[in-house]
Amino acid sequence: MNFDYEKQLDQMFAEMVAWRRHLHQNPELSFHEINTAKFIAGQLNSWGLEVTEKVGGHGLTALLQGGNPGPTVALRADMDALPIQDEKNCPYTSKVTGVMHACGHDAHTATLLAVAKILSKQRTQISGNVLFIFQHGEEISPGGAKSMIEAGVLQGVDVIYGVHLWTPFPIGEVYCATGPIMAAVDDFTVEIHGKGGHGGLPHNTIDSIVVGSHLVVNLQSIVSRSINPIEPCVISVGTVQAGGSFNVIAERCLIKGTVRSFNAQIRVLLEERLRQITAQTCSMFGAEYTLEYKSGYPSVVNHPEEAERFFTVNPVLFGIEHVKKSPHLMVGEDYGYYLQQIKGCFMLVGAGNEQEGFIYPHHHPKFDLDERSMLNSAKLLINMTLDYQNNR
Repeated sequence: MNFDYEKQLDQMFAEMVAWRRHLHQNPELSFHEINTAKFIAGQLNSWGLEVTEKVGGHGLTALLQGGNPGPTVALRADMDALPIQDEKNCPYTSKVTGVMHACGHDAHTATLLAVAKILSKQRTQISGNVLFIFQHGEEISPGGAKSMIEAGVLQGVDVIYGVHLWTPFPIGEVYCATGPIMAAVDDFTVEIHGKGGHGGLPHNTIDSIVVGSHLVVNLQSIVSRSINPIEPCVISVGTVQAGGSFNVIAERCLIKGTVRSFNAQIRVLLEERLRQITAQTCSMFGAEYTLEYKSGYPSVVNHPEEAERFFTVNPVLFGIEHVKKSPHLMVGEDYGYYLQQIKGCFMLVGAGNEQEGFIYPHHHPKFDLDERSMLNSAKLLINMTLDYQNNR
């Protein structure tokens, strides 16, 4: 099928921006995307698509049945926001106190709506079907992808594609890679139970802050000394809470952190060593502890043939110098659950623009993106979809 979807997308850019800014002004947190889902469903229904709501929660899908037989391609966008106060000074600042789209999910949703509208106009020429997946709850584990899969969202789907707009990459560039592209994400919480007392009599106490300090340092030896240095992984302690007075030895110390990895065996080893070092460090000082280790999203692992498709078909669209291999990213994405079930790939589209002031990282209170990146994202998704249906 040949049609000028680039021109059509350019013509509806203002509509894409309006959708994105509406969503940006009216964000909803993970697993609370009630009005967001209603807004999306209203658009999809107006284009004559088969809409299914409340899939695994607030997720929804829209099925486009092509006029000719062929495979079913799924396209996924996430739609939840974050508990962050919007500090931007612009006409579309979030209207909800303490909630904002600080990761680009509003733009992901607007992009997929544009793709759905464009392809719905060409349905008689399409060879196969396209399933549009609007996913809830990406930001909070266990994630909406898991519940939507359990609800059967991938039944009958042959391949899945997803895109993340990424401000660390400049506008105009697109990225992908074979194999792992985003990390598996695990979290841990350690509460150290010592023996409190007077700050002037430390010998009568078990100082939980001293124990916690040693534990934070000892945990850093896992990546540097227990793991092969060519394996990318990280352990980061993000929270240490203890004490309340300058002259009191704290009885309890709370430590929270995250563990990131790409290799499944390394992921197991990281947990084993963290548990061992926590136990031995606390034992050395005579302290007790409780440890909660939570396994989160799996690594996002692209299938080789679909990553290869990305590098084969997109240089003509974007220019070979703008189609690049993605580095490993230590951020997590529940899109990995889809790729555990069926083949597909996850792609990144540059959305940063230093000259225009789009410089803040994801999850930052002043996060914003170059909205022209939505055009590149939509073109990428359509190009991948049509190539799979016509040349698989």
